[in-house]
Amino acid sequence: MYKLQVQEDPDNPSSWHDVMGPDGSLLTFREEGEARRKLEQLYPVLVKAEKYDAAPKMTRVLNIITDEDDWPKKKKN
Repeated sequence: MYKLQVQEDPDNPSSWHDVMGPDGSLLTFREEGEARRKLEQLYPVLVKAEKYDAAPKMTRVLNIITDEDDWPKKKKN
């Protein structure tokens, strides 16, 4: 699974936020290519500027990794 993030202020590392759908839920994608296409559709100017080094990086696609083996083992109550 992949999600999109956008940075509002390139000088503030804590200004990254997740991109939400029209219903307010997190936009997620099964394939990275699908996520990148949606990112370019939603933020065309930012993505194009990044491609040509005309602006600092303000968009990103993140891989959502799930914990499959529950390591380290959690104590059971």
